Amino acid sequence: MPEHKTYFSSDFKLGILGGGQLGKMLLTVTRQYDITTKVLDPSGDAPGRMACNEFIQGDLMDEETVYRFGQDCDVITIEIEGVNINALKRLEKEGKKVFPRPDALEIIKDKCVQKEFYRDQKIPTAPFKTFSTKAEMLQLLEEGSIFYPIVWKAATGGYDGRGVNILKGPEQLEDLPDVKGLCEELIPFQKELAVIVARSERGESKCFPVVEMDFHPEANLVEYVFSPSVIDENLQNKALSLAMKVADKLNHVGLLAVEMFLTEKGDILVNEVAPRVHNSGHLTIEGNAVSQFEQHIRAILDLPLADTTIERPAVMINLTGEEGYEGPVLYKGIREVMALPGTHVHLYGKAQTRPFRKMGHITITAEKMEDARIMAKKVKDQIKVISTHEQ
Repeated sequence: MPEHKTYFSSDFKLGILGGGQLGKMLLTVTRQYDITTKVLDPSGDAPGRMACNEFIQGDLMDEETVYRFGQDCDVITIEIEGVNINALKRLEKEGKKVFPRPDALEIIKDKCVQKEFYRDQKIPTAPFKTFSTKAEMLQLLEEGSIFYPIVWKAATGGYDGRGVNILKGPEQLEDLPDVKGLCEELIPFQKELAVIVARSERGESKCFPVVEMDFHPEANLVEYVFSPSVIDENLQNKALSLAMKVADKLNHVGLLAVEMFLTEKGDILVNEVAPRVHNSGHLTIEGNAVSQFEQHIRAILDLPLADTTIERPAVMINLTGEEGYEGPVLYKGIREVMALPGTHVHLYGKAQTRPFRKMGHITITAEKMEDARIMAKKVKDQIKVISTHEQ
């Protein structure tokens, strides 16, 4: 991009593959800066359809659809990994800026390739074995190469807790699909951590401070995110350095969310990464000097990266559909929650709820983390995502 080229109030066009809630929140930033945007999403009711300048309904995995979409865009980015990489490679070869780079996205999209990348780059991660079929996995069990309890992961297609199973015994094998995947050692850990690192094309990098995550035991979805982390400074610095190393080794441009385990032995292991804005960074909107969404836009446009300092302790709660309800959404208790101090409600624009579907999030800020935690518990008990229709 020539130095004199302006992104603001001009004919520059940013293409975003995916118009879900992450795309919707990215578009808040592009509207703030008057950056022209074009969005592709398979759903005509995508949350991001209203905030962009141009919306195209189409299949993100169809090569020609993605290729045609990018023809009149200057820079192309993603809000979801499930996109056609061949199309992105063609666009990049023709001179389009594509961030994250297709080569990095190709590594990250396949969890087997991703884990092998960590091993090759000497990035600490849980011991694992890959397999191409279910029969291969059963053979690994039979020969003692893997043993219970293990974490089973599908190589592709998993998100929001799908495609991951903790196997404690052979009785759980029957329901596993016959797909490529990996099994990794179930690591005893103290905490689950995340670091979001931004990296620009010219190599400028900045990390957001470490956050801690609590997961829903059944849905395997993040239930709470806490910022700042309370782990000691040496461990925080280790986590930040590790995240930066992963981004550098991938030659990543944009935001990279690095999920980690702090083990009971005090080691930090990389679990997996997401090459985009991420659930663990939503609380940066109210809690930090810059949001993850603005930082991503800055990174992919090679603009100066902003200060990531925590301004106030924050806790984020995911609003997910309650079990037993499916249909038109009803946010029970939302008026009471909105009356509480320090609460910031974000609804994603999804008219239909179902069990464990991400419908929004609430960030609670306070002067002290303990106060934010107490209020978060109160909010969690108060609001329920239900429906006018019970299952």
